[in-house]
Amino acid sequence: MALTKRGKVLIAILTAVLVLGTAVAVLALTGIGKHIPGLRNLTGGSAPERCLDGTVPKGGHVPDRPALAIKVENLPEARPQAGLDKADLVYEEQVEGGITRFIVVFQCQNAKRLGPVRSARLTDPPILLQFGRDTLFGFAGAAGKVRKAVDASGVHDLGYDRPQSASAYERDPNRSEPHNLYTNTGALYRAADLKDHGPRQVFQFGDISSKARRVSTIHLDFSPSADVFWHWSAQHKAWLRFHGTVPHMLEGGVQVSATNVVVMHVVMKDTGLVDAAGNPSPEAETVGKGKAFVFRDGKMIKGRWGRKSPEDVIQFVDRTGQSIDLQPGRTWVELVPTTVPVEVG
Repeated sequence: MALTKRGKVLIAILTAVLVLGTAVAVLALTGIGKHIPGLRNLTGGSAPERCLDGTVPKGGHVPDRPALAIKVENLPEARPQAGLDKADLVYEEQVEGGITRFIVVFQCQNAKRLGPVRSARLTDPPILLQFGRDTLFGFAGAAGKVRKAVDASGVHDLGYDRPQSASAYERDPNRSEPHNLYTNTGALYRAADLKDHGPRQVFQFGDISSKARRVSTIHLDFSPSADVFWHWSAQHKAWLRFHGTVPHMLEGGVQVSATNVVVMHVVMKDTGLVDAAGNPSPEAETVGKGKAFVFRDGKMIKGRWGRKSPEDVIQFVDRTGQSIDLQPGRTWVELVPTTVPVEVG
């Protein structure tokens, strides 16, 4: 019996499905599939929901809420900080005078006390756009040019000086101003009142590259006030953070630690902004490309980072062009000026 036109179309579709299924199966068996973005869920079955840090929460359910980022100070007067040990991700950026500040990003966990909270910078909106335009941003003031950039980005402004979120912040009378403003994630999420807006995942997680080199120390000399060392602890299976020889401690006697440390060499751009002392306030350019160093499991993978626009997620690849996977767990991203060497030992 001759096939109708409709019958021929159906056969063609079924053939294509069978070919695709066979190809996926081959990729899964050979291991090639794990290197193709977006294919891992196909080759691995129905993947569990994951937090921004790549972990699977208890019960397997990720909260239906956007990423929440808070700007936290890192001057010596601000230490010990609070709440950084509950974050999924932390970005460290250089600001005026060589000091650094943190963008502390939450999704799955909460921090009952977080701070000291300080002002935003032009580096922040492009970083936050990776997680989607529903991202929430808590900070304590900003220069006019920075405020305009935050507004233009579309992220949700939950600043200290905004009526909807002002009550989420409080001053600690036992700490000196301006290093005494604190918040908590629960209050900021309630102020935003956004649900069913999960963030976009910005990292990939998987096995370590065979090209990884064993290292035990990372040294990033931002400035005298932020002379950063990360030391690998086999006992804790984590990188422990120090300022010089002094452990970087949080309130409660917890040392700052990370499962992954990702270093991006970035160009620092002149913004025309200066602080009260006349120090220029630069912007770390995170659109473009540059050298990258990924540290996990006591090892280092060298590669490159790249990003075409602020709407894109920053991609990390090794020297062969393969995506660099992280170990599930808290990740610190260091935005290091190209003038600062990345020293390892």
